[in-house]
Amino acid sequence: MSSYGKFAYVYDELMADMPYPDWLRFAETAWSQYGKPHTVAELGCGTGSITIPLAAEGYHMTGIDLSSDMLAVAQRKMEEHPQGRRFLREGSVRWIRQNMKDWQLPEPVDAVISFCDCLNYVLEEEDIRSVFASTYRGLKPGGCFLFDVHHPNTFIRYEEEQPFVRNEPAVSYIWTCGLDVPRREIEHNLSIFVQEKDRPDRYQRFEETHIQRAYEPEWLTSELLQAGFSNVKTYADFEWVEAGDDAARLFYIAVK
Repeated sequence: MSSYGKFAYVYDELMADMPYPDWLRFAETAWSQYGKPHTVAELGCGTGSITIPLAAEGYHMTGIDLSSDMLAVAQRKMEEHPQGRRFLREGSVRWIRQNMKDWQLPEPVDAVISFCDCLNYVLEEEDIRSVFASTYRGLKPGGCFLFDVHHPNTFIRYEEEQPFVRNEPAVSYIWTCGLDVPRREIEHNLSIFVQEKDRPDRYQRFEETHIQRAYEPEWLTSELLQAGFSNVKTYADFEWVEAGDDAARLFYIAVK
């Protein structure tokens, strides 16, 4: 996976169309059914686009990510947020650089989330097991683990529909994909063009490669149960409907 160096600083502009409100709504709906948490850890928090809005709603948030650049952007966004002073005064947001495979905090939390298909970046089955085991240890009894992943069929559609192009004045890209069918692993190759602030007629180009792997839905459920979770549910595409093979994105709820 990329180190997210330069990418971190254009990430929010590239992802401006991502359905962050839908992820937030899914979490709130789940917590209304399984118990409203006070402390929440987000695995793969990126630039804080989910962590910060949840903190604004009163949750005490811990954003965990492997990229120091992503966390630096998240910290800046937090400080610039209208409630940034409150976050700093109350200590209601903290950022920690850790690998989600073996993350740990000084104290267990009430809930753990990992959205935006972060677990698809975990490329080996054994490492998925490690994520589940670390999350089980990091949760209080009765706590919920919420996450989403791409359905394996989504990667097939990506390869069929490529290339993808974005052409905007500030940031543009050309995005191509290559699929390893036996491993259900896809390589995303992006050529990104960023407009220079002082010279709007000039662009900097850099390359990014991101690799994701999809897992069979039933296997993920089995591994959650093996890790100790119970009451594992799977839903499709932000909706509270049973997930089938036509789902693009799978949502899991698992209870410790």
